Amino acid sequence: MRLLTIAALFLSLLIPGIASAETRYGYETIDDLKIFFREAGDRSNPTIVMFHGFPSSSHQYRNLIEDLSEDYYVIAPDYPGFGASDFPAPEEFDYTFDNLADVVDTFLEQRGLTEYALVLHDYGAPVGFRIATEHPERVTALLVQNGNAYVEGVSADASGMLEALWQNRTPELEQNIIANAFSASALQWQYIHGTRNPDAINPDNWLLDIERMQRPGQHEMHLNLFEDYKSSIEAYPAWQEYLREHQPPVLVTWGRNDAFFTEAGAEAYARDAEDAKIVLYDTGHWPLEENGAEIATEIRSFLAERDIR
Repeated sequence: MRLLTIAALFLSLLIPGIASAETRYGYETIDDLKIFFREAGDRSNPTIVMFHGFPSSSHQYRNLIEDLSEDYYVIAPDYPGFGASDFPAPEEFDYTFDNLADVVDTFLEQRGLTEYALVLHDYGAPVGFRIATEHPERVTALLVQNGNAYVEGVSADASGMLEALWQNRTPELEQNIIANAFSASALQWQYIHGTRNPDAINPDNWLLDIERMQRPGQHEMHLNLFEDYKSSIEAYPAWQEYLREHQPPVLVTWGRNDAFFTEAGAEAYARDAEDAKIVLYDTGHWPLEENGAEIATEIRSFLAERDIR
């Protein structure tokens, strides 16, 4: 193993760019919070920023980062409280999507990133759309994976649970959500539901989520974000107006069997984005798990056709 490492290092010195596909890891300090990130590729290439979903982290992009890093500089941060980033207690940090977006926006500015395509999955949509509407001139494209911006895309099951929380957040309701959404079996289910081959889904996905969810304060953090999701739904019209006014290219690569965000939410992007391509896959909420290679190809082709390369 040591000989292989030395050989790889020697080749990287002889052949410029050979190490560009290797993922690097680091931290950026934002207001005393250490924000973890993964990055790969040459900084001189066009930038792709990846925003992760609930309850995951940049880990969900581990393969896509390397798949795209030959042609792009790719970076994926973990939000506060997620992944390997600092997890301030809910009493010390107000877990809202506005605050997550503010931290990530500052992260991008401190990293010197002022032009980028955005990959948006699940929670990545409310984080990313807040940044896009704040800085429309910086966004070269939106690359959406089961990240909703339309009311019709929210499933009845998801909306029913959220609306109950918004109307009357009681201890009994909280315990019901914890049991049905934050348990080990629930976290596993969301990765395998709707997939073609559940046995082929990497269990590291939910095992990492289960470990993180056991940290004191995690349930309250996630309940706070569930409660605050109302602010994102209320912002959907503003996000749709952003699409109509600024017309960023939009590539939608969507798992059509998603139990949370339905196929209608994918198709709706074409109403407001004139340059929209929608590709549906026979899989669930995490399309990269079964269709990662195809999605990477779609992204490269979509961006290259628009001269974002």
